[in-house]
Amino acid sequence: MKKKRLPLSAISTLHIVKLILRSLLFFAVLLAYIFEKTELLTRSAVLPGIVWVFFVVEMTFRFFPSRLESMGCQKQFAKNYKPVSDTAVPVNQPGKVTAAVALVWLALNVAIGGLYFLHIIDAGILILIAIAFSVCDIICILFFCPFQTWFMKNRCCTTCRIYNWDFAMMFTPLVFIPSLYTYSLLGCALALLLRWEITYKLHPERFSEKTNRCMSCAECKEKLCSHKTQLQSFLKKYKTKFFPPENRK
Repeated sequence: MKKKRLPLSAISTLHIVKLILRSLLFFAVLLAYIFEKTELLTRSAVLPGIVWVFFVVEMTFRFFPSRLESMGCQKQFAKNYKPVSDTAVPVNQPGKVTAAVALVWLALNVAIGGLYFLHIIDAGILILIAIAFSVCDIICILFFCPFQTWFMKNRCCTTCRIYNWDFAMMFTPLVFIPSLYTYSLLGCALALLLRWEITYKLHPERFSEKTNRCMSCAECKEKLCSHKTQLQSFLKKYKTKFFPPENRK
């Protein structure tokens, strides 16, 4: 029997819109870079302002409970904590796993910074990389997340231990460009990260599906995982069609 396709949830629709908008923003900055090179932040006053407002508005929403955000980042708030039982004990991601993610990400950005200081790439490329990371962030949520698959091994985005690391990660390359635009974005992203980690330290029960009923599949209204499941099913179907098992060595 053919599986019934789930309708798009409001959160899924919003993430698809974000993917489109961030992609358009990337191509706009790419065109600006082609024509303005390293003066991307100085000559074009309008575009940096649009980029700044676009992301600052997104980050501002993260500081408060919002129905427009995924439970992946909203689980930190007390209103989204529904105890499973009085005796349940939180079981969260081991610190060594999150440390590994942080080290890999820092190593990648140290390499990027090295290319910048060796004058192999310039400030414009760093900005493009940061915006490309923002596009990849939505791709990770909707289709494929290397951190989930290779490091975290979490069930879905709702249970992701590092969900609110996203803005800090995407803006890491901007640390090499001293500017009001870049440092204010990075500062806001780090404030989000700091709040997330402090809340995790003080209230680990909010972050564990063993203790927080809001993180269960039964409570989920987003169904973001359905996109990854559909993609995997599609790839599996066409892998079997074009590369039947009898033809594989």
